[in-house]
This record gives sequence, structure tokens and C-alpha cells, in this order.
Amino acid sequence: MVSSPSSALMRIVRPCWRPSPEDDGGGVADDGSNRSSGGGRSDGLLWYKDLGRHSAGDFSFAVVQANGLLEDGSQVESGPLSFDPTAAWGTFVGVYDGHGGPEAARYVTSHLFRNLKKLAAEHQGMSVDVIKKAYSATEEGFLSVVRKHWLSMPQIASVGACCLVGVICNGILYIANAGDSRAVLGRWVRGEREVTAVQLSTEHNANRESVREELRALHPDDPQIVVLKHKVWRVKGLIQISRSIGDAYLKDAEFNREPLISRFRLPEPFHKPILSAEPAIGTHKLSPEDQFLILASDGLWEHLSNEEAVDIVHNSPRNGAARRLIKAALQEAAKKREMRYSDLKKIDRGIRRHFHDDITVIVLFLDPILICKTSYHGPVVSMKGGGGASTPTDSPNLKF
Repeated sequence: MVSSPSSALMRIVRPCWRPSPEDDGGGVADDGSNRSSGGGRSDGLLWYKDLGRHSAGDFSFAVVQANGLLEDGSQVESGPLSFDPTAAWGTFVGVYDGHGGPEAARYVTSHLFRNLKKLAAEHQGMSVDVIKKAYSATEEGFLSVVRKHWLSMPQIASVGACCLVGVICNGILYIANAGDSRAVLGRWVRGEREVTAVQLSTEHNANRESVREELRALHPDDPQIVVLKHKVWRVKGLIQISRSIGDAYLKDAEFNREPLISRFRLPEPFHKPILSAEPAIGTHKLSPEDQFLILASDGLWEHLSNEEAVDIVHNSPRNGAARRLIKAALQEAAKKREMRYSDLKKIDRGIRRHFHDDITVIVLFLDPILICKTSYHGPVVSMKGGGGASTPTDSPNLKF
């Protein structure tokens, strides 16, 4: 059987992001099995870890595949947030929504947290600047992979990933985002005696007027910087997001020429990056009113509102919260196509993409006592999402 271009590409560039030793202790081994008894489970195209512990409480984690190859990457890391052994412990979570192939999301999964720990050690602690530098180092690393394999595998220049990160350290929550994934906080409102949804992330999608204005301001001499095609706004008529890791073909004109396939090539040259890898980063001092945090790729938010997602988590047991959110999104996707949820579940990967996207969901439950204990180390967790999702039989070297 002939391997797909993406699988051939993965075989070539995979050694560039071999997991580090810190990846062990959770997630999935080379053969697709759980690395430890704490690893996730799979049910067809669904992978899930219904409940686990992180440094500040519990977590629930789930991924469902729709594409022929799972393009999402994700991880939960709990323990030291620096290579400095005396540094603070905390929790790091990442949702990496890939597009054009899985390579960028896989690279980010293997390198972003490692870069963060290295920079936190160099700068003696966690900060907005450390997170921003970690994104930059990861972007530079992936672009070096693109540059190395550009002539033999030009399609790697059109691969990218939205990158959403949450870090809890010393009672502070950092949310960083490049792309259109989303982080939503469930916060208890004492006076109203209910949990409300508070969006903490800034999205970078050309369908948002503020993003179009930003792009026009950055490219005042380009009347085609955003184009409305089939009722959808796209950057240069090609892509909806304005920030990502990867997508080298819209960041460096070196990669926007042959041998890249023609549909990705722009008719006119450009002299500065069109897309950016710089994340929007916000901080939030956690309080006892903060109940839980939902981080998810845009596949979830296409079908559920912030309020609907928060209500589902708040009104249900913690165990299986992420899986429950995915089920609600798939039920809504089936309803939109006037079909039964049970029938949607029978549709195989690839064809399933016509009904919904790959979806990754991480729910962090927040324990106010643990958040305030800066000396508490808690469990050491390293888990990569999607390990149980099905992979094509002609791609034996791909690991999800």
C-alpha cells in the first residue's frame, strides 16, 4: 500500500521531535498502549482520561478524531515547571489544533513545554515573557524543520497549529493563545448563586472584526489581506486564523513558491510575515470562586456556547466531564445534519470530518486550598492526548 504524503513526511521529520524523558509517566507508548495504569482509554475514534489529578485539583481529558489523521495535539503536565529543581511546581496544559496535517501539532506537543521549562530556569520563574519566549522558540524550531525538508516535502510549509496554553503557578493562571481555540472559566457568583462562564482567551480568526482591523492596520498597502469567500473571511483568501505555529508559507516568502502546490502560492510576493506566532497572553489571580477551566479546540465551540459548556460541567459529576462535553458537541453536530448521534458515531475517520472537526477538551477543576499552597508539590503527571484514536494502517510510524 502506498503511504500518504503526510505519513511519508512524518517518517522523515519525526526524529526531529522525539519525546523527551519527561514525557514518560502518562500518555501512550510507541505501540499505542498506555504508558502507565494512569493513561487514557479509547473507544473507536474517542480517546479519554475521565479523571486524574494535577497540582491544583482534578482534570478530565478527551479527544475525538474526525480527520483521516488526527491533527490535534494536546497535553497535561503537572509537576516542576522549570528545569531548576528548586523552582515552583504547577500545572501546564496545551491544546494544539493542527491544520494541513499533524506535524506542527506534534512538534508543539513535544517541544513547547520543554522550551518553557528551559526558559523558566533561565529567567528564574514563570512569567508572561517566559511563555512568549517559549512560543517563539517553538516556532523557530518548527520552521527549522520546514527549512530542512522543504525541497523534498514542500507540503510541510502549509502545515500549522493553533496553540492554546494554560499555566497555573503560585496561584496565578496564565492563558496564552495563538489561533482560535478557547479557554473558558467557570466562576461561582455568590450573589446569583450560580456558575457563570468567563472567556479568558483572545481568538485570532478573520471572522472577527477586530482581527480584520488588526490585519489591515499591519498591512495597509494590501487591499486583499482579508477576503470574504463563500461567506467566510480568510487571510489572503486562504486561511481563517491570523496567528499560529507553523504555516511557513504565509510567514516567509522563501516557502511561497514552487515546489509548494499552486493553491497555497500567492500571486504577488510579500516582504513581511502575513501570519504571526506571537500569542495573546493574559493573567488571572485565582480565587475560591474559580471552580474550573475548560480549554478546547474550536471544534467544540462550533457546536457549544461558553455558557452551555460551563453548565454541562457544573451540573454533572467531575468524572468524565471532558468526554461529556464532546458527546454534547457531537449530538449537536448530528442534530444539525438531521441524523442520530448513534449513526454519527458509526462514521469512520476522514468521512467524519464532513460532520465535525477533531475536538480536544481539557477540564481543570480548581481546588482553592491546593492553589494557595505554594510549597505543595502534588502528583507528577505527563499525559499526551489522543493516544487511543485510530490511525491509518498505512501509517505505522505515526503516534497519536
